[in-house]
Amino acid sequence: MTNDLIPALIPTLRPLLAAEASAEALGSGTDPGDLEQAVWLRLLERLKSEGPPADPALWLRGAVQSEARRTRRTSRQEAPYATEPADDTECGPEERALSADRDRTLHAAVRRLPGRCPGLMAALLSPKDLTYREIAGELGMSQGSLGPERSRCLGCLRRMLAAEVAAPAPWGMER
Repeated sequence: MTNDLIPALIPTLRPLLAAEASAEALGSGTDPGDLEQAVWLRLLERLKSEGPPADPALWLRGAVQSEARRTRRTSRQEAPYATEPADDTECGPEERALSADRDRTLHAAVRRLPGRCPGLMAALLSPKDLTYREIAGELGMSQGSLGPERSRCLGCLRRMLAAEVAAPAPWGMER
């Protein structure tokens, strides 16, 4: 493969490739940019192994059609998930990971609370969305004492979590 050939081929083939990929993308249901990228890769692989095609324009049309067929075949074999994740539509993997980490930290701190606080906080954080009456019955305490007890537990939890969060260093520098 001659390195002089690549700079000459790219500008001459780029408009043709863009047009062919756009036309084939409509029929294959894929992104034209994905088709273009796959064909460029094919061309580079061909240049390395076999050298330049005799008729680059004809080769390019065939390569685009071949990639479009491959994309259609692949999309028929791929199956979507049976159900979509509950509310992951608005946040990406980073946000989900950070949220899961915050949840683990919170639940670990709740388990370290003194007295009846772990049971009370676990009931309050429960996905069952229990009422005060149900929580009081579950914990064997009066419904009237839940509010003050909850307030004390939240204060204790707040102090525990504040101690775990690193205070910023002087002049706003992170540690």
